[in-house]
Amino acid sequence: MENNCVDKKESEPAATQWKEQDNMIAAATEGTFGQSTIVTKVVDLLYWRDVKKTGVVFGAALLLLLSLTVCSIVSVCSYVGLALLSVTICFRIYKGILQAIQKSDEGHPFKQYLDQEVALPEDVVHKYSDLALAKLNKTVCELRRLFLVEDLIDSIKFAGLMWVLTYVGSLFNGLTILILVLIGVFSCPIVYEKHQTQIDHYVALVNNQVKDIVGKVQAKVPGMKRKAE
Repeated sequence: MENNCVDKKESEPAATQWKEQDNMIAAATEGTFGQSTIVTKVVDLLYWRDVKKTGVVFGAALLLLLSLTVCSIVSVCSYVGLALLSVTICFRIYKGILQAIQKSDEGHPFKQYLDQEVALPEDVVHKYSDLALAKLNKTVCELRRLFLVEDLIDSIKFAGLMWVLTYVGSLFNGLTILILVLIGVFSCPIVYEKHQTQIDHYVALVNNQVKDIVGKVQAKVPGMKRKAE
């Protein structure tokens, strides 16, 4: 019995120490992983973790793009604005009449939303502005490298991509491509998650075939070998 009491007393400091370490780790990682909250939410949407939420987002985005295929963007924005105003005005009048009948003083029905701060934090704006500027500069440098043929293979690949896109552009317009991209973004991740092994196998086979063909072309055509890094 005494041994059990001693073991219990010895385990209490250890448990306290582990708890303190967990708190320290949580506090240290809160700042790092707090920035990835948006990324986590986007991943959850794309992988359909919450079917209702993903369905609402996907349906609204798809409906918006389909509306743009029929009406102009000005008309779509106007109709969406009118629909929202109709709902909020009717709800405001309804709550006003209800308060008059019940002789209550609940105040404005949207008061909690009107009191909320909606301004964007300056540090967040600066952060994402810097990220966007860095991506833009990198893209400009990459396009300069491709168009000025710094690497012949990469420029030929880019030319092949542009040639394929000419056929894509002749078959689809921009909105159709956006609709297909939206459907692919919300369907490909979940399909890949369920059939990852088979997809990885076939992708590896295609990559090996492409590498073999590129290697043969580089060996036979003079001046197409990559510069040694």
